[in-house]
Amino acid sequence: MSIALVVLAAGKGTRMESDRPKVLHKIGGAPMLLHALATGASLSPERVVVVAGHGADAVTKAAQDYDPDAEVVIQSEQLGTAHAVAQARDVLEDFDGDVIVLYGDTPFISHDTLEEMARARARHDIVVLGFEAADPARYGRLVMEGDSLARIVEYKDATEEERAITLCNSGVLAADARTLFRLIGEVGNENASGEYYLPDVVALGASQGLSATAVACDEAETQGINSRPELARAEAAFQIRARAQLMADGVTLQAPETVFLSFDTVLGRDTEIEPHVVFGPGVTVESGARIRAFSHLEGCHVSTGGVVGPYARLRPGAELSEDVHVGNFVEVKNAHLSAGVKANHLSYIGDAEIGEGVNIGAGTITCNYDGVFKHRTEIGDGAFIGSNTMLVAPVKIGAGALTGSGSVITEDVPDGALALGRAAQITKEGRGAKLFEMLKARKANQTKGD
Repeated sequence: MSIALVVLAAGKGTRMESDRPKVLHKIGGAPMLLHALATGASLSPERVVVVAGHGADAVTKAAQDYDPDAEVVIQSEQLGTAHAVAQARDVLEDFDGDVIVLYGDTPFISHDTLEEMARARARHDIVVLGFEAADPARYGRLVMEGDSLARIVEYKDATEEERAITLCNSGVLAADARTLFRLIGEVGNENASGEYYLPDVVALGASQGLSATAVACDEAETQGINSRPELARAEAAFQIRARAQLMADGVTLQAPETVFLSFDTVLGRDTEIEPHVVFGPGVTVESGARIRAFSHLEGCHVSTGGVVGPYARLRPGAELSEDVHVGNFVEVKNAHLSAGVKANHLSYIGDAEIGEGVNIGAGTITCNYDGVFKHRTEIGDGAFIGSNTMLVAPVKIGAGALTGSGSVITEDVPDGALALGRAAQITKEGRGAKLFEMLKARKANQTKGD
């Protein structure tokens, strides 16, 4: 059976106290909406529909940046979850398959859980996702009769016996598209909030002889985010799970609680991560590399045998080949460092192509920006860049060439050449001692004045 996802993402999230749509607040460096879309994508859905409302333009961009084929419909008034799903009716009018309804602010539903729901759909007309709640007071109860879901009862309407039930409703639901939209058309809003509630389709279906069941998952998967404290707890939960998975996969984290990961961080087996390392989005580190303490990486790739840090920064476009060493207080941006390059101290390498085995001396800077345009620096294999060299791009340093310490290089350097670009040193005998005497006397006079 083909699958369509309908992801509800229209809410403003008033408790967030933010101008940003709730579903665009980030967990692990990605909007929580993307977490929901990524899990849904694991089912290889034929269609993806995002229901947007508040901040629809931003939500649309985020959804389509992740999945260009995602269709976005607008819920101009927030009149309940059934009303939200109904906004997808027209775009799915010709769809013949199952619809799974997900929530953009519930980012931790797992692939295994969705697969179990899909399997349950082969036996029942409607499948609801439930969870055993540690504190079920505020949730709707799932009243089961054997493996059939008889009804969903809100807490305020439940009997004492029903309130004792701990299997609660997450809101996630699966059904045949035609059945779902037909039942939604029959949902009323005769309730205290005057809203159209998606869970009402279960009772409507039962009255028409349709069968329903519930699939249970861990409560942590159903964690919704409605406030900044809940967002912080969700971030902490994401980090704990991501760290545990990396260690299970053979990554060494010396102090796991100090390492922060993104939703797409990829670390190879036998990589070693020292304390206080931050991985922004888009980082891949191959097996056997070492990321030393207090380093920050984003949008970069580190190959086998690489050593980064301590106190290093790799920015987007940094590509480190095998056995590259990037040391303390070195920043790399939009640059390829070929195998065996060493840049161990206090350097900036931006918009550059660095050949194999090049040594970058301390204090070297590729001067890549002229105030309007960016320019590239190219350094050939085996070149040696002396300490405190300014490479004023665009410039090329040939293979095996050397630059003298303190040089400002503004012209291309041929293979094997030595380039010196500094002012001639002038030495004046005795002037140093006289200058010190003069300065000390001036300081003494200032002290007396105070």
